[in-house]
Amino acid sequence: MIIGVPKEIKQSENRVALTPAGALEFVKRGHIVYVQSTAGVGSGFEDEEYVEAGARILPTIEEVYGIAEMIIKVKEPIEKEYALVKPNQLLFTYFHFASYEPLTKAMISSNAICLAYETVEAIDHSLPLLVPMSEVAGRMAVQQAAKYLEKPQQGRGVLLGGVPGVPPAKVLVLGGGVVGTQAAKMAAGLGAMVTILDVSLKRLRYLSDVMPANVITMYSNELTIRRLIKNHDLIVGAVLIPGAKAPNLITRDMLKEMRPGTVIVDVAVDQGGCIETCRPTTHDDPIFIIDKVVHYCVANMPGAVPYTSTVALTNATLPYALQLAEKGWKKACRDNQELKMGLNVVNGKVVYKGVSEAFNLPYTPVEDVL
Repeated sequence: MIIGVPKEIKQSENRVALTPAGALEFVKRGHIVYVQSTAGVGSGFEDEEYVEAGARILPTIEEVYGIAEMIIKVKEPIEKEYALVKPNQLLFTYFHFASYEPLTKAMISSNAICLAYETVEAIDHSLPLLVPMSEVAGRMAVQQAAKYLEKPQQGRGVLLGGVPGVPPAKVLVLGGGVVGTQAAKMAAGLGAMVTILDVSLKRLRYLSDVMPANVITMYSNELTIRRLIKNHDLIVGAVLIPGAKAPNLITRDMLKEMRPGTVIVDVAVDQGGCIETCRPTTHDDPIFIIDKVVHYCVANMPGAVPYTSTVALTNATLPYALQLAEKGWKKACRDNQELKMGLNVVNGKVVYKGVSEAFNLPYTPVEDVL
C-alpha cells in the first residue's frame, strides 16, 4: 500500500502522524511511505531520518494526497485540505465529526473512507487510540491551569499546592475517565485538594482505591456541580461520549456562582465541550474571560508537547495502521472489531450512529459497507 504522511497545517499543531521508526515498520513489510518535507520537524524528526528509514520525501501536501492510498494524520483535515481528499482514499486520523458539521459534510462529499482514531474501541469499551492523547491532555490541563490561576493572568492568585499555613487550591474534575484521572493525579501531586465527579459508581470505587488521600470522589449530578463550583479554584472538564457531542454540565448561568478568577479548562472542547461557554481556542490565543471566569479551551493541547505526543500516538496507532496496510481497510475492519468501530464515513455514507444523530443525517449500518 502507498502511505502518505502530510504535514499538519492546523494552527499551532506540531505533531506528526508517523515517526521514522514507524515508517521503517511499513517499509520492512513492502509498503511505500511518502512523507511531506518537514512534516516531522516540529516533533524533532528531520527529513533525513525518514529517508534513512526508507521513506520518500515529497515537497508539497498536494503531492502527498495525490499519490497516497492511505493518509495517516493527527488532526482532522481543515478546509483547505477538503479538495485534496480523493474518492476511496482511506484517511486514518482524529476526526471528532460530531463537533463540526462542515467537516462531516465535506468528507461525505469526498467519497473517502474516514476511520477515526477516537472511535476505535476495544472490547472493554476503552478507546486505545484516544488514551495516549487523553493522558497528555489530562496532565497538561493542570499544568496550564496552574499558570492561569496567577493574578497577572486574571486568575484568583492561588498556588495549587498552597504553602504551610495557607490551604491549597481546590480542583474539581468533571469525569473520571483517562483525562480526569490524569488531571487528578497531576493536581494531587502538586498538593491541591481534588474532587472527581462521575456517574459510574464502579469507576468512583476504583478511583477511591487508587488515588491519594487528597482526592475524594463524588457522584455527579447538577445539584452537586452547582454547589461545588462556588468554592473551587480550578474546574477541569473531562467528559467524553465516544463519537458524539459532549453534554453541557456547566451552563452559562452557573458562571455567576463561581468566584472571580476561577479557571475552567475544557479538555472536551474538540468534541463540542462539556461547558456551555467554551469555544475552541489556540495555543497562540488560549484563553478568554466570561463573567470574570478564565476559560482555557485549546482544542489540541497535546500539540504543545509534540515530541512526547507524537511518540505516544505512534506507539498506539501503528499496530492498527499496519493491519490496514497489510489487509486493506475492508478486510482489516472485518477481522478486527476495534477497527470496525473506527469507521465513521464510508463512500458518502455515515456509518457511525453518534455522527448521524449529531446532525440528523441518514445512518447506514457499518455492516452494509463491509
